Amino acid sequence: MSARRKFEIVALAIASAIVPANAFAHAVVYPRASEAGAFEKYILRVPNERDVATTRVEIRFPHSVRVVSFGDVPGWSLEIVTDSVKHITGAIWTGSLAPQRFAEFPFVAVNPKNAVKLIWPAFQTYSNGERVDWTGKEDGKQAASATIVGAVARGSTGMTLALLVCLGALVLGLTGLVLALRPEKNSHAVFSRDLNR
Repeated sequence: MSARRKFEIVALAIASAIVPANAFAHAVVYPRASEAGAFEKYILRVPNERDVATTRVEIRFPHSVRVVSFGDVPGWSLEIVTDSVKHITGAIWTGSLAPQRFAEFPFVAVNPKNAVKLIWPAFQTYSNGERVDWTGKEDGKQAASATIVGAVARGSTGMTLALLVCLGALVLGLTGLVLALRPEKNSHAVFSRDLNR
């Protein structure tokens, strides 16, 4: 196996370990981690992955979250969904999102006071009538986005992730250096035979 191939395998292994599985969800709510009890500004980011326009985006909010306000999205109208006691349970945006573009839909919510994983089911409808449900499990192709709510501040979570990335980069650099400096066995054998002549 060549040194280049070994380096690629190590890089892939580290990248797979660092990136969360649901980071590959296409309709994603940010941030991915937040503090318990905090007023948080969330953003639902939705890309258009088809050759036709996205015309409708819907999100359903977890029962433990209290949504209090929404940000304006140019070119999109907002319908707020509530239950019988006026608790906001979801939101529907209608507009037009061209292919190879993405849109962000902001809202502010109060997190639950206990540690929990928030699941954000989302639904994306295209102009041809197709609807994609981002409601699946974390390891699925149409995974629902998730946010971890806990007692640890998000800044600490970010620092931890940044540290992991730095450590990964350091390991990759050292691995590449070792592989680059290590002579191939065949070349060493030929060199030894030449010296013995």
